[in-house]
Amino acid sequence: MSIEANWENAGCLCGAVKFAIDKETIVGQAHCHCRDCQRATGSAFASFCFVPETGFRADSGEAKGYRVGGSSGQGVTRYFCGECGSQLYSEVGVMPGVKFVKSGSLDDASWMSPGSAFWCDTAQPWVQMPEGVANIDKNPG
Repeated sequence: MSIEANWENAGCLCGAVKFAIDKETIVGQAHCHCRDCQRATGSAFASFCFVPETGFRADSGEAKGYRVGGSSGQGVTRYFCGECGSQLYSEVGVMPGVKFVKSGSLDDASWMSPGSAFWCDTAQPWVQMPEGVANIDKNPG
């Protein structure tokens, strides 16, 4: 078994930005229903996995970032492709050294199984929460 077998390729819609994550380093998977994630994704929520920087590899291209203030008072930087606008990953001030990799950026996200949902108090009323997923009103912690 090669070392690469644990890595999942990822990138944007147009292929300008490519990266990979080591699935064995993932520390969690979740959905976020905050209004910022809704606006950034143009959808009801964002789905992502938490990957430490040691499990993240930039392969080609350079993502652009947009920083906003988070509810904690610390920043949230959302990275996206400057060409096609695809959301790729985020960095959150309260969790330094961790990337929140968007499931839609993964070449194959079929293995993902989010175990929690954050900011459920701002979830759209027409979203059905999956069974067995912990629903947290705001941020965990």
